[in-house]
Amino acid sequence: MHAEFAFCIEEDAFLNDAEKRDAARSRVRDFLARCRRDFPTARHDLIEPRVMWATPPLADFGEARRRLGALRGGIGALAAERGLAVMAAGTHPIALWSRVRPRQQGVQDRVQRDLQMVGHRTVVCGLLVRIALPEGISRLGVMNRLQPFLPLLLALSTSSPFWQAQRTGLMGYRLAAAREMPRSGLPPYFADEADYARYLDVLMRAGAIDDLAHVWWVIRPAPDALSLDLRIADSCTRLDDTLAIAALARCLVRRLVRDPDLNRDLSGATHAITAENCWRAQRYGIHGSFLGEGETAARPVKAVLAEVLALVAEDGAALGCTAELDLARWIVARGTSADRQLALYTEAQGRGLSQREALMAVVDWLAAETTGTAPTRH
Repeated sequence: MHAEFAFCIEEDAFLNDAEKRDAARSRVRDFLARCRRDFPTARHDLIEPRVMWATPPLADFGEARRRLGALRGGIGALAAERGLAVMAAGTHPIALWSRVRPRQQGVQDRVQRDLQMVGHRTVVCGLLVRIALPEGISRLGVMNRLQPFLPLLLALSTSSPFWQAQRTGLMGYRLAAAREMPRSGLPPYFADEADYARYLDVLMRAGAIDDLAHVWWVIRPAPDALSLDLRIADSCTRLDDTLAIAALARCLVRRLVRDPDLNRDLSGATHAITAENCWRAQRYGIHGSFLGEGETAARPVKAVLAEVLALVAEDGAALGCTAELDLARWIVARGTSADRQLALYTEAQGRGLSQREALMAVVDWLAAETTGTAPTRH
């Protein structure tokens, strides 16, 4: 067991009307009540047709695969019994935010009152990977130094090429929608835990937030643990992609912990370049390139991935997740969920289907792939 770098994975998914392929508007509350009974880690928050599930803290990716596979399959079967379908993607290809019901219950009432239209528009799903740090390690220091790697994780996860039933031209539109939220995007560089605590203290005393989980940055200190939450990635349609991104994130954290000099000299320019690379990941996914300080030209995502995998090879071996790291290469070889969605959409339109029918074909693949019911292709 490598308890110091224990991890847990939380996945978001949309809940669809299986016949209409749109975000579900009925039978949702009954499903969610049953889901919480049968799958205690399942929950939902700001919007009604979105369900989340999570693993407990783990040290083994084989166990993560078994647990997430069981959650995806079990929750998918429970949904199917009620004429619903579960679908993991960063954005919904068909749903219109104005027709998606916000959740109105308990503390979420206050959040929605505060966010207003911004909260109603957040019809997005992401992947959260929580990674525990050893005692005595500054979460803020690791969080700062991990930020230059975040665009790569985003590019590998892209699964949101559609928004409001339209092709966006981006491979990962989710962050564009999520950026409307306060306390979102890349966090600033904090000097230390005390610096971060001062920030939180101001927000809490002023009533701006009443829950540390309402800091929605793409990476943040976990609200209640000596851990980091990585929230940069789109919700991954394929389980293999979830595991690859989680393994890469975990190995990067370990690499940064054992090498305090890696990414030590951070600056405003570093932060701005990271933001630019996040945009390039959103726009082009794995087909883009990243800027680097001291580099004479942007480098393709494939080359950056190869360099990062070499950087964390020792960590992957130590943590027993070399196979999961190799899955990241497979993402680049066969494409992300966004690549597959766009291919299906283009092929459907080539057969003469309407835009709506082409998007429905995309939704069907997303649902089948999420729950493990898609046919195996040889």
